[in-house]
Amino acid sequence: MLLDTASMYFRAFFGVPEISAPDGTNVNAVRGLMDFISRLVDEYRPTHLVCCWDDDWRPQWRVDLVPTYKSHRVVEEVPAGPDVEEVPDPLELQVPIIREVLDAFGITVIGAAGYEADDVIGTLATGAGMPVDIVTGDRDLFQLVDDAAQVRVLYIARGVGRHERVDEAWVREKYGVEAGQYADFATMRGDTSDGLPGVAGVGEKTAASLLAAHGDLAGIIAAATDDGSEMAPGPRRKILAALDYLEVAPTVVAVAREIDLDRTALELPRTPREPDRVVALAEQWGLESPAERLTTTLVG
Repeated sequence: MLLDTASMYFRAFFGVPEISAPDGTNVNAVRGLMDFISRLVDEYRPTHLVCCWDDDWRPQWRVDLVPTYKSHRVVEEVPAGPDVEEVPDPLELQVPIIREVLDAFGITVIGAAGYEADDVIGTLATGAGMPVDIVTGDRDLFQLVDDAAQVRVLYIARGVGRHERVDEAWVREKYGVEAGQYADFATMRGDTSDGLPGVAGVGEKTAASLLAAHGDLAGIIAAATDDGSEMAPGPRRKILAALDYLEVAPTVVAVAREIDLDRTALELPRTPREPDRVVALAEQWGLESPAERLTTTLVG
């Protein structure tokens, strides 16, 4: 089970009522994430669990290709490192606590310099040698769905308790494309939340119909640039007008799958690694109940 950790703690912060620690610090995201993990582990009993981390939420190599990529979320540009993302102050204060709690429990956290959590997930899911459940509220990760490799997404957009199990049939029913076409589909559709403009005038239905007719983005571009193809004039004009974007955007949209990552310690702990530290953190931050639930769930 691969967790898109930021997706989950953002969801907890905005979805769980404010809860104060003894010193008054809001710890709703910490508690929410702990309970999300307890619920998912209890339901699915994974043998391995990784909290995948955004070591760089806006990698420069993606920005170099599409400068608008996540630009609306930047609050401070950092020339020598990752830009500072817009994060509510009460949530930003909780992120170090989350890291401490995960470490005390012995739950593996993996990030990679210059890459997003999506890329860590893509790498760990590819060639995992076992069934993989990806927990996220980010539809970009639908591109990883692969029935043959037993990779699916547990999509939490409607909440962890109402998550959807996304397989190839689900993607086909929802979007009219194959999961293997989803990255090309997303490239054309665009995503305002990520600052990706997409192809002007091409929405989900047009993108799906173009993929049905031409297979992939390369086939679509080939048809658009071939005066003798049967592509209709409207879509042809739109694709031709977006050729510069389509030359670079697929690399931005595609999840990396070949990062050099350490895969040696991914097993789900059956007991907290540092039980005394768990107790101390629980007392310090008022996390006794979620800590007890998570401990009980790990034991099974």
